[in-house]
Order: sequence, then structure tokens, then C-alpha cells
Amino acid sequence: QVQLVESGGGLVQAGGSLRLSCQLSGRTFSTYNMGWFRQAPGKEREFVGTINWSGRTTMYADSVKGRFTISRDNVKNTMYLQMNSLKLEDTAVYYCAAGGTFSDSAREYAYWGQGTRVTVSS
Repeated sequence: QVQLVESGGGLVQAGGSLRLSCQLSGRTFSTYNMGWFRQAPGKEREFVGTINWSGRTTMYADSVKGRFTISRDNVKNTMYLQMNSLKLEDTAVYYCAAGGTFSDSAREYAYWGQGTRVTVSS
């Protein structure tokens, strides 16, 4: 059974940086395309970015392009989200997800973590 555990969330000032991690256990990590999504208070869950199984291809939401970077280490079974130049509107619970399709749609991801909270303050 696949389990995903996020870590690295916290409180940061606007303009600062955070790195989130997502570790997968239970199956072979390198067989999954991985994604990051987020949900702000009172809003729908939205796509942040995705990385294919090899790590060679990534795709980002326009709102984070140029500020966030997704990477993965298939030896450590871990995906990362490096977030720079954080803005107040980046405040949300961030979820990692694993799936078989390289996609920006949450429907394509079968497995989800429990989420880690990121709060950006002014």
C-alpha cells in the first residue's frame, strides 16, 4: 500500500523560502509521476506542479512558475518542492500526490499525503 508523508511546512515571511519534502513508501517510487497541490482556506484544491517519473520533465501552475521548483530523488524515494519568493497568497495546505499520468488534474493521482501547512506572513 502506498503511503505519502509530507514535511517541511511552517511559518515564513513574505519573500522567504521553504522546502517541502514528500516521501513515498510501500511501492517503487520511480514508477510514479508525482505532483504537488495546495488548498487555501475557503478555496478549492489547486495544482501547483508535477514531475514525471524520471525527473526530466516538470510542469508548473502559472502562479508559481519561476518561483517554485520540483525535484525528486528516486534513490531516497522523495520528491521536493523548493519555494522561493513566497507571497501571502501561497498560504495553504500543500499536498503531494502519486499517479500514473503526468498531469495537472487531481483526478489522475491515486495516492495522496495528509498535507503540510505553509503560512506566509507579511
